[in-house]
Formats: sequence, C-alpha cells, structure tokens
Amino acid sequence: MSESTLWWIVAGFFVSLELLTGSFYLLMLALGAASGASVALLGADHSIQLVVAAAVGGGAVYLWHRKLLRRGMLGIEDYTTTGLGSLDVGEHVTVSKWHPDGTARVHYRGSDWMARYHGAHVPASGPHRIRAIESNYLVLERL
Repeated sequence: MSESTLWWIVAGFFVSLELLTGSFYLLMLALGAASGASVALLGADHSIQLVVAAAVGGGAVYLWHRKLLRRGMLGIEDYTTTGLGSLDVGEHVTVSKWHPDGTARVHYRGSDWMARYHGAHVPASGPHRIRAIESNYLVLERL
C-alpha cells in the first residue's frame, strides 16, 4: 500500500470521527492528512510528509481556534434560529440547581444537557425557557 493511500485513510478516519462528534477541529486535522497525501503523491520523503501534515493540520486548528476566541461568546441577538436548533427554542425546562460558574445540568428530551443562563439577574432554580442553543449548551431565560 502506498504512503498516499495511508494518508487518505487517516483523512477519512478524521472525517468519520467528525461526523460522529461534530467537532470542526477534526476536519482541520483531516485537511492536514490530505495535505500529507498530496505531498506523498509528489514523491516527498516520509519526514517531509509528516511535517507538512502537522503544519497544515495544526495551523488550521490554531487559526480556527483564534477565530473563535476573537469572536467571543455570541450575544443572544446574534443567534440564528434556523435549522433543527429552532425546534428547541421556546421549550420549557426545569433547573433544580445552578453551579457557581453560571451553568446547570437540565434534563431535556430524555438526556442531560449543560445549560447556561442568559440574563442580567442572578439565576434561580425553577422553570426556564430555552432561548437558544450555543454549541452543546442550552441558553436559558427565567420564565
């Protein structure tokens, strides 16, 4: 089996992991593996393939992470309510206890979710409405 084929298998592995987890970072690593495959097709030495794959994949992860850090947390007005996430917006959940960092675990749709509070007041336990979904957090407001 050629080295480029092995790189393509690694890239496919990263893509399949991304489909299972939803982590965009794995796509950046797959991009690095595809770069390694391209360099292997050009006949580069194995050490050069590794350096190119690490530089492209690691660089892409670094740049994507910096972009997210620069953006910061989204304000509630910046959320989009299109797609499947909009099905949850407006639904009600009950918060039994808030953690000191402003997060809580709530039971919703048969599983436990992490939630964070959106509002100016100190969060209190009780009924809340889902205002938006941020990554894997439900953004809640008090009813």
